[in-house]
Amino acid sequence: MGDVTPHPLPPLSDVLASAHVVALPLVTRFRGVTVREALVFEGPEGWTEFSPFVEYDDAEAATWLAAALDFGWTATPAAQRTSIQVNATVPAVAEDDVPGVLARFPGCRTAKVKVAERGQTLADDVARVRAVRAAWGPEGRIRIDANGGWNLDEAEQALHALAPFDLEYAEQPCARVPELTELRRRVAYMDVPIAADESVRKATDPLAVARAGAADLLVVKAAPLGGVHRALEIVRGAGLPAVVSSALDTSIGLSMGLALAASLDTLDYDCGLGTAALLAADVTRDPLLPQDGSLPVGRVAVDPDLLRAHAASSERSAWWRSRLERCYSVLEAGSG
Repeated sequence: MGDVTPHPLPPLSDVLASAHVVALPLVTRFRGVTVREALVFEGPEGWTEFSPFVEYDDAEAATWLAAALDFGWTATPAAQRTSIQVNATVPAVAEDDVPGVLARFPGCRTAKVKVAERGQTLADDVARVRAVRAAWGPEGRIRIDANGGWNLDEAEQALHALAPFDLEYAEQPCARVPELTELRRRVAYMDVPIAADESVRKATDPLAVARAGAADLLVVKAAPLGGVHRALEIVRGAGLPAVVSSALDTSIGLSMGLALAASLDTLDYDCGLGTAALLAADVTRDPLLPQDGSLPVGRVAVDPDLLRAHAASSERSAWWRSRLERCYSVLEAGSG
């Protein structure tokens, strides 16, 4: 992915001095979890967040730490907009639960619907997407996200079944770039654009998907790509439209994504940054919840009382601090 290590690294003692580990409950299961853990800390530029998912190894998680340090210690690029339109995010819930989920995203005009959930069927996906279309009518925009969960033939079958609901695009329907290239060729007649997410943020070369002609647009997340500056560089290098999305962050992490979205040269799609609506708690008294379908660009004010109220257990806090130290060592080795 190239060098994402900040130069120079701030002292580890400075990073840990203000570190807090929080455990925030979700309003509904998402990515298989019901509690989102995050380590937050304060740098000269403001509060920042380190929250790679627990299953990621240190090499991958270190890129998230680079992003956190970039956001805490480096001024963000010049903003080209002051607010960002965001989409509703619909987890892999039963169709009857869809209206309740959508109600948490007031004013949003776009919904991203999770599909290809392990243990579910295409019929479940069709029912969920149909429920969103029924709730929002013909004017609402619907995009689906399979997280690479289908093989090539399954993806073609699924898009054929879901295309009647007028999809804005299909995000990461297959896991591998060659599959995306072939799928894009097969479904061209359906007029369903293909978006790449994991093929960008988990790739050694995040521009390979663009060179292969495997996607019509990119879904980018600041933290997994090494920070706002690195993600902006990738988008400009790819030369494709981009959607900025979140990784189920606290409002601190969402403010990082908003800084990225604000700095893009063009922004033609609603962004997946409204996911604080899936959290039952946050670290600020003014969480970044969609209002009239949008979010303001800017830093958030962290509330010390909320940090204490939602503090993780001592065992989990120790686990996260140890993880941060290991990831710092990875970055340190990379900067030598």
